[in-house]
Amino acid sequence: MTRSMTFSLSLAVALLLLSAPPSFAQETDDEALKPAEPDFTLISLPTALRLPKYKSAFRVTHRFTRPLGSGDFGDLVADLFGIDSGAAIGLEYRFGIVPSGQIGIHRTNNRTIEFFGEYGLVRQGQRLPLEIAVLASVEGTNNFKDNKSPAIGAIISRRVGAQAAFYVEPIWVNNSNPLPKQVVDHNDTFMIGLGTRIRVRPTVYLVAEASPRASGFKDGVNHASFAIEKRAGGHQFQLNFSDSFGTTMAQIARGGSSSKDWYMGFNISRKFF
Repeated sequence: MTRSMTFSLSLAVALLLLSAPPSFAQETDDEALKPAEPDFTLISLPTALRLPKYKSAFRVTHRFTRPLGSGDFGDLVADLFGIDSGAAIGLEYRFGIVPSGQIGIHRTNNRTIEFFGEYGLVRQGQRLPLEIAVLASVEGTNNFKDNKSPAIGAIISRRVGAQAAFYVEPIWVNNSNPLPKQVVDHNDTFMIGLGTRIRVRPTVYLVAEASPRASGFKDGVNHASFAIEKRAGGHQFQLNFSDSFGTTMAQIARGGSSSKDWYMGFNISRKFF
């Protein structure tokens, strides 16, 4: 490692350590903005952000289906970086049903519907260095008529001042194999979601996530994605690049088709509080 790289890394660590932490009152006020954790998802993976009781949030996910590596650069420009292609789209709504607890529904345009819930168990604050939440979901294809896939897991996160947040998310997904009769080795997946969101400007963030499969069904490549996003009031605008279209737990567990195929997309979210 060169001296300049060492100095840059040391400076970044120092800025994170010296950044003034939010007050304890702000940490326990679920309606107050958490600058290091402004949204309920990273890119596809959930965060531990709590939704206040009787408040709600909405999200649109959009993944263009043209691989960015298909053809030459001229072809990519002619297709406006995939915007001229089809898209995998999802609509999501979540609602704070009890203090620290939220439920929601996510539907994709391939007619998959996912119902999910999340509850915050441990709050990061003066005594505990971590935020811990539990999550559960069940999704079904063909408008929830076929191929039910339940999932259960935990979200373990750490906010570093107002500058960054880091996530580890062990999640088990049942019926992740879409063709269990043809491939009988495994019909479930245990994956460990990893993610981070780093605040590089007052309202600009860099985001990254990956979901390596530790055991079970492992079709395709592990889901991975990175993004840049802008916060504007209650809105979050994100431009992302992913190797899969997954936005539900079973879709994330199945991963992408090829490590060479990456796709451009975006998320738009809105908090109603």
